[in-house]
Amino acid sequence: MRPEQQYIDLYAQAEALLRDHSAEPLNQLRARAFDDFERLGFPTRRLEEYKYTDIAKAFEPDYGMNLKRLAMPVNPYEVFRCDVPNMSTALFFVVNDMFHTPEKALPDGVLIGSFRDYPDIVQRYLGTLADTSCDGLTAFNTAFAQDGVVIYVPRGVVVERPLQLINILRSTVPLLVNRRLLVVLEEGAQLRLLACDHAMDEVNFLATQVIEVFAGRNSVFDLYELEETHTRTTRLSNLYVRQEAGSNVLLNGMTLTCGTTRNTTRVLLAGEGAELNLCGMAIADKNQHVDNRTVIDHAVPSCTSRELYKYVLDEQATGAFAGLVLVRPGAQHTDSRQTNRNLCATRDARMYTQPQLEIYADDVKCSHGATVGQLDDQALFYMRQRGISLYEARL
Repeated sequence: MRPEQQYIDLYAQAEALLRDHSAEPLNQLRARAFDDFERLGFPTRRLEEYKYTDIAKAFEPDYGMNLKRLAMPVNPYEVFRCDVPNMSTALFFVVNDMFHTPEKALPDGVLIGSFRDYPDIVQRYLGTLADTSCDGLTAFNTAFAQDGVVIYVPRGVVVERPLQLINILRSTVPLLVNRRLLVVLEEGAQLRLLACDHAMDEVNFLATQVIEVFAGRNSVFDLYELEETHTRTTRLSNLYVRQEAGSNVLLNGMTLTCGTTRNTTRVLLAGEGAELNLCGMAIADKNQHVDNRTVIDHAVPSCTSRELYKYVLDEQATGAFAGLVLVRPGAQHTDSRQTNRNLCATRDARMYTQPQLEIYADDVKCSHGATVGQLDDQALFYMRQRGISLYEARL
């Protein structure tokens, strides 16, 4: 049986349950998303965009889903705190896929909460970037997600203190969770957000995630994502960003511990003078698998993008990077650089890299490059001569 079929059957049996325990803005997208999922199915390696990660295989095991939205018996403040040295943040928690934090003091007009709390804002933006007709994974998430987190910063408001959103996976049985995050910055707004993923229990977790970010005119947004789960966790994340004129966005994804991770990032530079810094880092060992796919769409003139991804792979770890910079007709004066640097610390580690430029304008500055190297044997020998162990020298 195809892995899609168990979820198609589940939807037919539990559609009413899904709707009864879901935020209304998601219910409005659900039927169409499910139709798209039925048509598309899970992405397979036959698709160029997914050739390095078998998404369909990740859904073959039997996972539980908390369709009735039963609260987990956990106080996140007592059991876990993701401390970042020398940085004071406003802490918010998501346990599995449920927002778990009471209101906190924020600047006037700044909102953070579940989709249920702010349905009008969510309905205005949700699903306008994450197109379910083009991607089976986004369609699946939209069909089965029941709530999400929305962050809204009104025009001209600067949030001085960074927000920290900690996603905690918690279960005693194998669990599938579907998370949504919606971030809206109006004109001139500024926000820094750190999103951390952690797993508390040694069971199999499968987490799908869709993030939509709207960066208004002259806004500034920094997003740092940090994954530190365990080797029995599969994380499938699709991030969609739209930048208006003069906006400045920094996206920095860091994978430190995982099982299988697939991150897709799509950024549309829709207004002149927009600037993007897109960065990623992965440190993997054992049989960990980290796959990053990026698309930077220069749709208008005079935008700037900088992209840098680095991997360090040890033991039998596998890494993949595929990055596309698209310069559309008329997008003159585009300035784009893409770089991928990789280190394989053993002969068994594998790295696949595919930098791409697709340019349809003639007055641009674009470059890309990728390298894959190994540890320097001479440097290791030099350190070992001076009494440093091989293990420490490799570190």
